[in-house]
Amino acid sequence: MTKIDNMMAILWMLKSGRKITAKQISEKLEINIRTVYRYIDKLSASGVPIISDTGHNGGYTLLNNFIEAPLFFDVEEQTALLQAAVFAKEAGYFFGEELNRATSKLKIYSNQEQENVLKQHLEGLEVISSVGKSAIEGVLRKLEKNVINEVSIEIDYHTSQEAQSKCRIVDPYGIVYWNNKWYISAFCHIRNEIRSFRVDRIINIKETEIKFNRPKGFSVGKNFMEKLVPALEDEKELMHLVVGGKTSALDNLCQHWFLGHYFKERTSDKVIFLLQEEIIHKYVPYLLLPYGKSVQAIEPLSLKQTIVEVLAELIKYYQV
Repeated sequence: MTKIDNMMAILWMLKSGRKITAKQISEKLEINIRTVYRYIDKLSASGVPIISDTGHNGGYTLLNNFIEAPLFFDVEEQTALLQAAVFAKEAGYFFGEELNRATSKLKIYSNQEQENVLKQHLEGLEVISSVGKSAIEGVLRKLEKNVINEVSIEIDYHTSQEAQSKCRIVDPYGIVYWNNKWYISAFCHIRNEIRSFRVDRIINIKETEIKFNRPKGFSVGKNFMEKLVPALEDEKELMHLVVGGKTSALDNLCQHWFLGHYFKERTSDKVIFLLQEEIIHKYVPYLLLPYGKSVQAIEPLSLKQTIVEVLAELIKYYQV
């Protein structure tokens, strides 16, 4: 048998509840007794609470509560899970209480050495929370329930352009977390198309008796990004956006959530994107202005004039 097979066999032998010696394990698995000792050490290092009794009636047993544990993890796996839980909590994960219970179980089945290592790892990593988070945990739980059950819901939704919320019936396909916000991708019965709704703008949710079938192979994340960032049309109708500047600023532009999708070419002192002319003049000035003098619009030349016009409007606005 392989190493992992032998280790799992030893674990199952220990889970029988009776004391077993290294010699008995060696004979049962037909392996060297020193190999048994190595496997026992590795199982202990992985978090299995093995009790070793020396002497004439000695042998190995397991702590009783470990029998209830379906899985065990090594210290690196535990660290990854606990640190991932930190990120999830700060993102506003809506099963926070359940997540706390799960991470508590990880700590329960850790030995003292692992607990010390985990504490060091957790103390060395922190995630700064976003300020002013909305209390939307209950809304997210209701949405997730109806996504799974494929039940249409009636929502009161408030947009930034409308003074009053509007009632909509939607088929919730899935939940998306993007740019510090939660969204629900759903088929809107009013618009007759799949749309994304910000969860913090949902005032109320009412479950209906309407059942729906989510399209096979539907990807919530892919659909969300396709709506957010339109696909490129015929390249003949596109034009180059050339931006020069400091290396760090150009690096940021290449990784920008919007411009990054239209990246074409990069040199040491400039970066080239390929976009529609309308998009360049409508959105790019607002994307470049926060970088100040660290970047410079090179092409198209008309973009410089557009940036000047945008700045003039801002100056006029604040002079009133």
